[in-house]
Amino acid sequence: MAAGAFLATASTTSATASSARKPKPTVVLVHGAFADASGWNAVATRLLREGYPVIAPANPLRSVSADSAYLASVLATISGPVVLAAHSYGGMVITNAATGNANVKALVYVAAFAPDVNDTLLGLQTKYPGSRLNETALDFRPYGEGLVDGYIKKDAFHDVFAGDVPRATTDLMWAGQRPADARTLGEPSSAPAWRTIPSWYLVARNDQVLPAAAQRFMAQRAGSQVREVSASHVAMISQPAAAADIIARAAC
Repeated sequence: MAAGAFLATASTTSATASSARKPKPTVVLVHGAFADASGWNAVATRLLREGYPVIAPANPLRSVSADSAYLASVLATISGPVVLAAHSYGGMVITNAATGNANVKALVYVAAFAPDVNDTLLGLQTKYPGSRLNETALDFRPYGEGLVDGYIKKDAFHDVFAGDVPRATTDLMWAGQRPADARTLGEPSSAPAWRTIPSWYLVARNDQVLPAAAQRFMAQRAGSQVREVSASHVAMISQPAAAADIIARAAC
């Protein structure tokens, strides 16, 4: 073998070995309203099997600013690169929490809100027709002076939130749903992290909460790499392989 060819081969082998030894980024999975971190279980199982460090912190669901500050404090405890993935309202949170964090290498939105500055949850949800998550589908329960939590009603939960998940499962999801403070609906978002951080978007075509048209609009605006699946709002539950795959692609 010629010396040049030997050196080229050695260089390639060294680069491959270096790449193999490169630690995988930590994947942080952020849930949205009317849910908890267990909604990510099937996705987390796949990512852990592929060697990714994974955490799925509890999203407080109290306000956009408070929830974003909480997630930012969690991210501050993680050393090394991070991939942030969010579902639904969790997208509002990662969009704000990741701004200015140099460790966050990618954002992944799974049927999630990807707001621009001054956008609101309600404004994006109703920008296009098709959402069935309205006041008639919600129960409101006061929990303090002037404070109100919203829950999805039992008779609406399956069809509106998770139409492609078995009813036996959605009955349990309904029973254990975590409510969101109603203030989150109208609170404006701040400067979006997707302006400086690459993003990916998994569009759920059959979403009855956040219309697919709104998802496509936000993904295009953010310059996201997009994949679409025939799924309800909870695409990470009904299509966990697709959700895990797009997160792994973002992590590469």
